[in-house]
Amino acid sequence: MEKLTYTFKDGVAVIAMDDGKANALGTQTWAELNQALDMAEKDDAIVIITGREGVMSGGFDLKEMGAGPHKSLLLTSKGSKFARRIMAHPRPVIMAATGHTIAMGAFLALACDYSMIKAGSFKVGLNETLIGMTMHNFGIEMGRYHLTNSHFNRCVINGEIFDPKGAVHAGFFDRVVPEEQWPMAIPMAGQMFGQLNPKAFRETKLRSRKEIFAILDQAIEDDLDPEKVHAL
Repeated sequence: MEKLTYTFKDGVAVIAMDDGKANALGTQTWAELNQALDMAEKDDAIVIITGREGVMSGGFDLKEMGAGPHKSLLLTSKGSKFARRIMAHPRPVIMAATGHTIAMGAFLALACDYSMIKAGSFKVGLNETLIGMTMHNFGIEMGRYHLTNSHFNRCVINGEIFDPKGAVHAGFFDRVVPEEQWPMAIPMAGQMFGQLNPKAFRETKLRSRKEIFAILDQAIEDDLDPEKVHAL
């Protein structure tokens, strides 16, 4: 894999994204992320998704997004389906964000069962309306489900960007980890989630998300229908 690495140890799979830049989420990256999650399923592992120093992800690859409406719809769908897959993954999926977490990167934080971010001068948020993109149905429903009620408009419609502490209040992350504690954050998360009974976790996770899965599946379908995309 070129865009990420996969390491497995003591029941924990770490998927580390690093394209040397902004960890843009393009076709190849989605393919590698799905491949890594396949490996984690085979290893029956707790999954931790992390990034490169200072950057978790800047969101979709804008070059691919600008390659035409059809290609942008397909790329968006790949991201939506991966986030949906995380939400249904049988083992815990944790994000350990190493820095800036923007747009689709922030949606991945929302999709994880637990998300933490390293303390620092980092930006977190959904910038779609700031850069001229109408938010897709999947993104709207993810925001409605995961973000606090008081932050939904600020994040999804107004495109407000937060620092790590503000991102916790909004609902993107569960915890800001002080820089000096960061080296232990991933192993400690693995230990914490390793205490859960796998069967009980899996069944409770799926049972509690039945309604949102139905909503998200419909949103994914609607986002691929050009007539519905433009019916505003």
